[in-house]
Amino acid sequence: MSAMIAERSSSQDFASDEARWQAIIDRNRAADGAFFFSVRTTGIYCRPSCGARLPRRENVAFHASAVEAEAAGFRACLRCKPNLDRSEDAQAKAVARACRAIEAAEELPTLEALAKMVGQSPWHFHRVFKSVTGVTPKAYADAHRGKRVRDELKHTNTVTEAIYSAGFNSNGRFYAASDDLLGMTPSNFREGGAGATIRFALGECSLGAILVGATDKGVCAITLGDDPQELVRAFQDDFPNAQLVGGDEDFERIVAAAVGLVEGSPSEFKLPLDVRGTAFQQRVWQALRDIPVGKTASYSEIAEKIGAPVSVRAVAGACASNRIAVAIPCHRVVRTDGSLSGYRWGVERKRALLERESRIA
Repeated sequence: MSAMIAERSSSQDFASDEARWQAIIDRNRAADGAFFFSVRTTGIYCRPSCGARLPRRENVAFHASAVEAEAAGFRACLRCKPNLDRSEDAQAKAVARACRAIEAAEELPTLEALAKMVGQSPWHFHRVFKSVTGVTPKAYADAHRGKRVRDELKHTNTVTEAIYSAGFNSNGRFYAASDDLLGMTPSNFREGGAGATIRFALGECSLGAILVGATDKGVCAITLGDDPQELVRAFQDDFPNAQLVGGDEDFERIVAAAVGLVEGSPSEFKLPLDVRGTAFQQRVWQALRDIPVGKTASYSEIAEKIGAPVSVRAVAGACASNRIAVAIPCHRVVRTDGSLSGYRWGVERKRALLERESRIA
């Protein structure tokens, strides 16, 4: 989750003059704050992303800061206002700072303490944090601790040691949340899924091979591909020690429902889903399920819908992490101009699904 609130690129990302000049040509917003550039013939300095007319390379000089550019005798561009800290940038930096504090703390800092640290009121900070990340400070802390405990369970000698190392101050608090964090008991997770039972079966559909997996809570995977055995290997990699059970006749109705969903009967798929992810991913996946059949939405529209308009890249990441094809319809998300972006199971399958749903609608 930290990727969606990462701070602006450091100067090391644009260490050479060639990289800086390319950033200016591309009007790369990621370079804003990493350096500034001045134009000798106009006497002004700008951000790399400035939309003004591209200057000639021989007239351009680079500066580490706005202060340095002004000390060299240049004045700030009135278009990109490089001497002012953009509110969006300032908010992202404040939230990034708070996230680092949450990650470093043994226990979750209070909302008041986090707000004070970044110089905002608790109410305003809570609103800004959710706008930037898509989740509340508490949800972010829970997701981070979930990641920590998963990492600790792989390396510590006991479950108790992992729990306390991850920042839970009591066994009871962790076990109350362990199912959502891990998808199984901590002991089973620590053993690579040992003891967990996941039924699965392969089938065929018009888009190739299909694998359907389910726990006792619901469907946990619908994957598509050309090679059935490759689908099985990828499925096994998630839980190498889990008890993978071949589906029986009763399970075939689940596979049939998934195939029917792919073939164009979305209204008939009423099976429960066993979906686990970060709080942000859950919000994105729910928004995807709200897109009507025959319609599409852009990544930015999904970001707006979940209340995190600046988290477009994180929305794309959540779509790419989806393991339940079609039932969680990440294929209905397109670029802003309507063109097709990448799809975990192939762009051609994405195109076929959209064309099929368009006819149904």
